[in-house]
Amino acid sequence: MAKSPESEHPIKAYGYAARDTSGFLSPLTFSRRATGDKDVRFKVLYCGICHSDLHFIKNEWGVTTYPITPGHEIVGIVTEVGSKVEKFKVGDKVGVGCIVGSCNSCESCAKDLESYCPKQILTYGYIDHDGTRTYGGYSDHMVADEHFVLRWPENLPLDSGAPLLCAGITTYSPLRHFGLDKPGVKVGVVGLGGLGHAAVKFAKAFGAEVTVFSTTPAKKQEALEGLKADHFIVSKDQKQMQSAASTLDGIIDTVSASHSIAPLLNALKPDGKLVLVGAPEKPFDLAAFSLITGRKMVAGSATGGLKETQEMLDFAAKHGITADIELIPIDYVNTAMGRMLKSDVKYRFVIDVANSLKAP
Repeated sequence: MAKSPESEHPIKAYGYAARDTSGFLSPLTFSRRATGDKDVRFKVLYCGICHSDLHFIKNEWGVTTYPITPGHEIVGIVTEVGSKVEKFKVGDKVGVGCIVGSCNSCESCAKDLESYCPKQILTYGYIDHDGTRTYGGYSDHMVADEHFVLRWPENLPLDSGAPLLCAGITTYSPLRHFGLDKPGVKVGVVGLGGLGHAAVKFAKAFGAEVTVFSTTPAKKQEALEGLKADHFIVSKDQKQMQSAASTLDGIIDTVSASHSIAPLLNALKPDGKLVLVGAPEKPFDLAAFSLITGRKMVAGSATGGLKETQEMLDFAAKHGITADIELIPIDYVNTAMGRMLKSDVKYRFVIDVANSLKAP
């Protein structure tokens, strides 16, 4: 008979969890493993709310097992380290992102691309090496192998930096991988939410000329004045879309809602790249000639590996890049989920875990 979440491990933990497809989050007492030789245990201070959290708690991707405690944009302070830990000590500021384990033996792992390991272990809702389930950062503390723990740059704020552990690396990685990180490169960003605003900030820091595509005309001022994008196009306006034809070297598409990509492909130059980082539920309708006639590419990108994520954090600290956030107490999380679904946040909710999560 399977053990309860509270009795799986010796160390008591508590947080917020969803128990069914309603996605409603409420307090849960569970447990975490004892600190192993290579483990880092830390008190959670802040945790960002990602759109993936919403998908998982409602089982919209069909892989959720309940109860589930979400959260993979986690920062905190180290409270204990294992005897073989080399990179961290008690009192260090650290972060954990989307992954807490991988096989360490495949080609992807050898190339520091743990996010593409076929046996990757996600930070919540997955089965860990010991056969127990992982629980995320909507909780009082975390424990993870030091390989999957990130050193937090001293001058990077903890609260507004937390979303970089997903939204940041998810956009930084494709900009780097697809060569869209050079001065003067013309980059489009589709959608101006949590991922989109991070993409604009990183692209601008790389020196790119940035065009924001949005279905919401009211976001023009935010894009141009707030985020310093160079151009703004209302994607529902055919005339504006036509004016962008063949102007961009690459596009980062962050939208998770169903939408047409044909007009975006039209905005690419020959050899242009449309990179999908959002995950709509329905498949795209893609005409072969929209790629063939311009030797264009549609690609996808997940989060980066641990080495690249550390690189991203250091780059963000150097260039003053943080997320625009709304800090909330954990008992506001269900309201925040509802608002996020309506895009009613600029641009990322972050839970003030340490100051609002109380022991039962």
